[in-house]
Amino acid sequence: MSKNNKVLLAFSGGLDTSFCVRYLKNEKNLDVHTALVNTGGFNDEELKEIERKSKDLGASSHINIDKVKEFYGKGIRYMIYGNSLRQNTYPLSVSSERIFQALAIVERAREIGAGYIAHGSTGAGNDQVRFDLVFQVIAPEIEILTPIRELRLSRQEEIDYLAKHGHSYNWQKAKYSINQGLWGTSVGGVETLVSDGVLPEEAYPVQVTKQGKEKISIEFEKGEPVGLNGKTMSPELVIREIENIAAPFGIGRDIHIGDTIIGIKGRVGFEAASALIIINAHRLLEKHVLTKWQQYWKDQMGNWYGMMMHEAQYLEPVMRDIEAFLESSQKYVTGSVDVTLQPYHYNVTGCRTAHDLMSSKFGEYGEINKAFTGDDVKGFTKILSNQMKIYYTVNSSEE
Repeated sequence: MSKNNKVLLAFSGGLDTSFCVRYLKNEKNLDVHTALVNTGGFNDEELKEIERKSKDLGASSHINIDKVKEFYGKGIRYMIYGNSLRQNTYPLSVSSERIFQALAIVERAREIGAGYIAHGSTGAGNDQVRFDLVFQVIAPEIEILTPIRELRLSRQEEIDYLAKHGHSYNWQKAKYSINQGLWGTSVGGVETLVSDGVLPEEAYPVQVTKQGKEKISIEFEKGEPVGLNGKTMSPELVIREIENIAAPFGIGRDIHIGDTIIGIKGRVGFEAASALIIINAHRLLEKHVLTKWQQYWKDQMGNWYGMMMHEAQYLEPVMRDIEAFLESSQKYVTGSVDVTLQPYHYNVTGCRTAHDLMSSKFGEYGEINKAFTGDDVKGFTKILSNQMKIYYTVNSSEE
């Protein structure tokens, strides 16, 4: 055991982490301190309520740590550059947050001199790996405690334990598990536990209240979203504003089936209107300003970046190399992109940029060419086809 009895618990205010406070305090005789790392999923009133609950449960201290800007600057920004979608579907809405939350927990643990770090992840999902890995790599001297994973208690057993110690909160289990953050919201329910389940309308946190069509224009500067509808604002605010506008159309909903870190398949619903719109608007702008090979290799790097982020490999040094490549590719990704919104659907309709490689100075596709002659094309085609001619000539008797 460590030299001191101080433990920092990553605290969300839910049943599992509330149980952890009392369990670590009563059964392990530890001095429990709690921290919530906000990556965009909590408002001020919710943060105050969570702090009150922590103190009521007996924690010696609680802190709410705001990491929204850091989450954008060190994570979301590169996922936009890379157009990163997990298995071409999921924008890593919640999975990408965990690394930054874990890093903030380590920082706080060192500030208070904690000998232990604890989290409330179960043994059935990806988050246990994400938290454990960061703690082991960054703070190997601090022991990790995981009561929920080790005890394997039922929800009712946790409720009974808390009630026994005077904490009879309303733990009425919501029908759907909601995890919300700046880059989107995950939704879990009985429907996502089977292969053919479909989440009903009421499962999503934002209900469909908008009809008709609405147009928005997103301004990008070197790949970052920096304005909306002619108004300059921070990238974080652009993300929030697009979500506020588009989510009531029912845009950004889907169910992702993917391979988990622990080797099993998993399904999760999500609502990420802003993330999907921004990624696809950014992708369109890149098609206009990047060369063919820039786009090809950036697709590879963006896919790898998202995969490594999901797999808890954010601290792997190659991620900094990929980030350098992605940032370099964004030099001319500046301009405005138009998007039309309507119920359950959106269209990225066009863009305006000073760096458009679809320049009429060189021709208009299918209409007129200004850069070369017909004879140039004949010679080019003859050289381009030469290798295939050789192949079919040499192997003609076997074809």
